Amino acid sequence: MDVDPEHPKGGSHPHGGKLYLFCNPKCRARFAADPEGWLSGRLDLAAVVAAEAAAAGPTTAWVCPMCPEVREPKPVPCPSCGMALEPETPGAEDDGGELADMTRRLWAAAAFGLPVMGLAMAMRAPVLQAVLAAPAVFWAGWPFFERAWVSLKTGRLNMFTLIALGTAAAYGGSLLALLVPGLTPAAFRDHHGRAPMYFEAAAMITAFVCLGQVLELRARARTKEALAALMDLAPKTARRVGPGGDEDVPLAALKAGDTLRVRPGEAVPVDGTVLEGRSAVDESLVTGEAMPVEKGPGAEVIGGALNGDGSFTMRADAVGQDTLLARVVALVAKAQRTRAPAQARADAVAARFVPAVVAAAAVAAAAWLLFGPEPRLAHALSAAVAVLVVACPCALGLATPMSVTVGVGRGARAGVLVRDAAALEELAAFDTLVLDKTGTLTEGRPVIESVSPTGDLSEAEVLRLAAAVERASQHPLAKAVLAEAARRGLSVPEASDAQLEPGRGVSGTVEGRRVFVGRPEAEGGQGRIVFAVRVDGREAGVLAAADPLKEGAGEAVEALRRLGVRLVLATGDGAGAAGPVAEALGILEVRARLLPADKAALVEQLKAAGRRVAMAGDGVNDAAALAAAHVGVAMGHGADAAKASAAVTLVHGDLAGLVRARVLGRAVTENARRNLFWAFAYNAAAVPLAAGLLYPVTGWILGPMAAGALMSLSSVTVITNALFLRDLKL
Repeated sequence: MDVDPEHPKGGSHPHGGKLYLFCNPKCRARFAADPEGWLSGRLDLAAVVAAEAAAAGPTTAWVCPMCPEVREPKPVPCPSCGMALEPETPGAEDDGGELADMTRRLWAAAAFGLPVMGLAMAMRAPVLQAVLAAPAVFWAGWPFFERAWVSLKTGRLNMFTLIALGTAAAYGGSLLALLVPGLTPAAFRDHHGRAPMYFEAAAMITAFVCLGQVLELRARARTKEALAALMDLAPKTARRVGPGGDEDVPLAALKAGDTLRVRPGEAVPVDGTVLEGRSAVDESLVTGEAMPVEKGPGAEVIGGALNGDGSFTMRADAVGQDTLLARVVALVAKAQRTRAPAQARADAVAARFVPAVVAAAAVAAAAWLLFGPEPRLAHALSAAVAVLVVACPCALGLATPMSVTVGVGRGARAGVLVRDAAALEELAAFDTLVLDKTGTLTEGRPVIESVSPTGDLSEAEVLRLAAAVERASQHPLAKAVLAEAARRGLSVPEASDAQLEPGRGVSGTVEGRRVFVGRPEAEGGQGRIVFAVRVDGREAGVLAAADPLKEGAGEAVEALRRLGVRLVLATGDGAGAAGPVAEALGILEVRARLLPADKAALVEQLKAAGRRVAMAGDGVNDAAALAAAHVGVAMGHGADAAKASAAVTLVHGDLAGLVRARVLGRAVTENARRNLFWAFAYNAAAVPLAAGLLYPVTGWILGPMAAGALMSLSSVTVITNALFLRDLKL
């Protein structure tokens, strides 16, 4: 395939001083994984593609965000509602074309609609209004007409049905009034004798609906960031050990039983067992615990975990979709496709509201044709248009988004970032909070709590010597020792011939003395970690470290308890580390040694018991549980996967922010309910009036012009009510 040198569709990749261009992003990714393998001819495209297909498993299914029962083998429009399908399997191709297309339509609707609105307000140039409104309604809004047509064919009426009918009625009725003004009854004309026209309503309704679609598509794109962050934990290549030596191969080419080499600082490629060597491995992916775990021959390692200072070889036991990381990704994807109760209720309301409005318009038209005064046809058309225009879901469409928009802005000023309306509703409703320990209740990093000399050296001297040799290590305890020495203002000398001894500790020569700092071998109670410092072969002191509680954690937990929230501590740590934290905070329910799937299962168990569950966490191992909960709350300093999986992020990472989020959720939910009440009350009152229900008694008719004014007034009422949230006290 030819590649355009100016605009290569697949991008480019530099290697060996040259820039290689590609026709497809997949080809570029394959080349970047092993450039020498491709350039030397060692790698065969057919074999790599076959390996990728085997690792990917079954063909990806495409599902509809509105109709969860729909599953298609390829990305076609949903046969039930007409919406674009999205991939079910994480990592499947999804170029974001729907978002880009809808964004273009939004700009077009706004570009044409705003001038139409200006002309309409000035009551000028109706012909120009019709010309400008046409592309806004029929090009920018064309997807809504397609979805409405599908909904009519399948009998599953939705908001797109009403939007299409309302905009078509507004534009069609206006065009009819423009071309045949004599059809408009005198009772419906203004005081200058002009027929009412609603080109601006049709164009701006389309623009507002496009805006809503863009915001929804962006929200759905953000949920995919969680999956991308999780999948990025695994390296793109692995170093396979073979008869001819080591070679870097794409992860998709690995098979169970392969021998792999993991070097210092690299991510473990797949799940497996250590064969030779020792190292400390950061398994926060699984446990959430920041303290690396020492690994030696026979120990199990997890794909995506980060290797420390040592090197080891391992046997690949689980590859592709069988790895723990792949299963966590699948759990997150499944949870994200679960529909919120509020969304289901909205769909149920729309399913009844739309046919009711259509029926009201049809009945009004029929009644005017049968019983109305002359000209009957003109009265019937005007009444039907008035019903559809007055029922057009502007206020209903604005009711929740306006409350959410203002509320989200207020929350952001208070350090509470909320992703969508469903999250705010759940923040108001949750009665059970599952709390991760490390990084959520605690700081997530060890600090030195005490230095206890056991020989002739002083406390400061023991710490100073320990800090000197710990400079050679990247272990979290080494960082804690150096931070404590800096806090005390100690002058840390240089260490010569420093050596890292994987699984044991670090040693070096400091000011002529041989210093060794061991790795933890015992717990000092209350979740503390104790390790020794030896100088010239004799023990000189003992250092104790712990992961301290976050400032204000106790007050926040007590505030949540007063709000009637049930608290559950769920952690990958053992009971020895979790117990003291729970006791200090007064949390009675503790679940220890939980894997990521166990945390998600705990959330599902609580949900099955009828609880409204919130989950607060900060680690990769919390991502599945955060996505499974009714509302996930991530700490701002946490892993990208956690923040992308959660619907709420606390910027400052403090639990006091969760209390603020609770107050915000209740206020926004109550405000949105008031907005919905007024919007429905408006429709309940306006539709009968537009149909002419009072005409036999009073002779009064709510024509299309008054219907349009009422429609605008209802929107103003909703917006004004939502703006009160700006002054909410958090």
